[in-house]
Amino acid sequence: MYSEKNKIPWGAIVVVAAVLVFGCIIAGTLLFTRFLNQENAGFTLTNPDETTVETAPAGSVVVEIASSNTKENWMDELVAQFNAQQQKVSSGETIFVQVRHVTSGGSQSAILDGTLTPTVWSPGDSSWVDGANQVWADRTGRPLVSEECSPTVYAPTGFAMWRPMAEALGWPDTSISWDDIVALSANPDGWASVGHPEWGAFKFGHTHPAFSNVGNQIMTALVYSTLGTTSGLTTDQVYSDEVLEAFRRVEINTYHYGIQNQTLIDVMARRGPNYLHAINSSEAAILKVNEELGDQLRFPLVFIFPGEGTFWSEHPYCILEGDWVTDEQAEAAQAFESFLLARPQQELAISNYLRPRDTTIPLHSPLSLENGTDPRVTFAQVPALQSTTAEVSEAIKDVFYLTKKKASVVLVLDTSGSMEGEKIKNAVESSVNFIERLDPDDEIYVFVYSGDDVIQLGQGGRKGDVGETLNRTIRGIFADGNTPLFDSVCEATEFTNALQIQHNAEGERRLYGIVVLSDGEDTSSNRTENQMFQCLPSGEDVEGVKIFTIAYGDGADTDLLLRIANRTNGKTFQGDPDQIERIYNAISAEQ
Repeated sequence: MYSEKNKIPWGAIVVVAAVLVFGCIIAGTLLFTRFLNQENAGFTLTNPDETTVETAPAGSVVVEIASSNTKENWMDELVAQFNAQQQKVSSGETIFVQVRHVTSGGSQSAILDGTLTPTVWSPGDSSWVDGANQVWADRTGRPLVSEECSPTVYAPTGFAMWRPMAEALGWPDTSISWDDIVALSANPDGWASVGHPEWGAFKFGHTHPAFSNVGNQIMTALVYSTLGTTSGLTTDQVYSDEVLEAFRRVEINTYHYGIQNQTLIDVMARRGPNYLHAINSSEAAILKVNEELGDQLRFPLVFIFPGEGTFWSEHPYCILEGDWVTDEQAEAAQAFESFLLARPQQELAISNYLRPRDTTIPLHSPLSLENGTDPRVTFAQVPALQSTTAEVSEAIKDVFYLTKKKASVVLVLDTSGSMEGEKIKNAVESSVNFIERLDPDDEIYVFVYSGDDVIQLGQGGRKGDVGETLNRTIRGIFADGNTPLFDSVCEATEFTNALQIQHNAEGERRLYGIVVLSDGEDTSSNRTENQMFQCLPSGEDVEGVKIFTIAYGDGADTDLLLRIANRTNGKTFQGDPDQIERIYNAISAEQ
């Protein structure tokens, strides 16, 4: 089994509460790739798309690889080994490989936007390549990748759950399916239905299917499970009433979202089994967190293969055919491909929590029951689900947006004197664009400074009813006044809590968040810093209000904003006028 290891007067800086919404659908091509940089109580959260790469020696042929972060450790080890060999291309130049660890969806967007130009792209699944190829062909008349990409390793996708909870469902000897997860989520008796009333309602979280490979795959697996098939999905099937209802049942009982698998795991590990009970994950990520953070976890986590079938993510190695890739780089990329597919390098995959492409290589620790996964599971026992076409993948994202919980958004704009100039202009325009992307059924409330106070702009409510009027009003604000940061955070929290109480009484389930954007320190609050922290949500309840903070400019109190976000399971961002809209978008996808 397992062993325990150990009127509303407001004073505010900028607050933007954002929750992922239908209006954010832009076919997965928004750039959300350079925004995460946060530390939480010993759990370091970093943005993999901001990987620092080693400088190449002069005169070398550089191969830059954009590689999905699931295989980060393995790729780092292989790149170091390969570079030490100083292999050469036919013209005599030494090959030098650089690796940048990325999210699959984020890197797809960045490549299509032209902000990421690697020689090799290795996302989690070939569907990301198919989607990029379609967009690239529409633009240029030719594919981005014409040759079939080689699989590198297998990193199956499934569910992560605290070990005693998984064992209560029969893990590892009893198959656990998406149907079981959906049924447990929707059961009003929760864990009492399987003999554990002390655990309460089942609390599930998953990553965003437009940006996270495992998020996309787990929702695609839900479609397959609902339809009782493992291949041949069509867009008509995805948009069917049967699939829409299955998604609704999952999303209404989903408590936490995230862009990155590792970010969601960190929240789950930090807050413990009282906060979230299960999330989607790769097998590799769970083995890694058990090994690296085992002494901090209340219980070990385990990886669950969905019984009806799963994505055995093959992490394709694709040499791109963009204009930026030279013949020498393509030749060098082929040399590195041969290196990583050779048996010695494939054997190293296991110690880095991955399954070798060469299935004749016997598995060993850390791929073991003791460490949280079942090495006995094979393709024969859990079928491989077929990767979808780009059209089907986009349809799945559409259905996710259509069925996701709606949001109550509180937007408080900092119009203090220090926001004068480009800051206020960018904050206003980004806020207007943000409101325009909200789903018509989301709620939006807007507050601004007026002298030393904060007043409500217009009438808040359903975005479809008030959005246009609020945006016209927002465009007329200007910078003036002081900075009552402590008061603003408390009053924002009180207002949002009141909304949640009202909705709960009406039987309505929503997501709530507050975003605090500050370009300076508190100057005029009636409350002290300590009193402000006392009014914050504890962060222990996954249904509680999350606070996202943005340190806007050099004068912001970055440490305070970090602690506010961490206390409530939000995130903190370092922003400037050029980044503010990107940050708003990033926050919307994290709710």
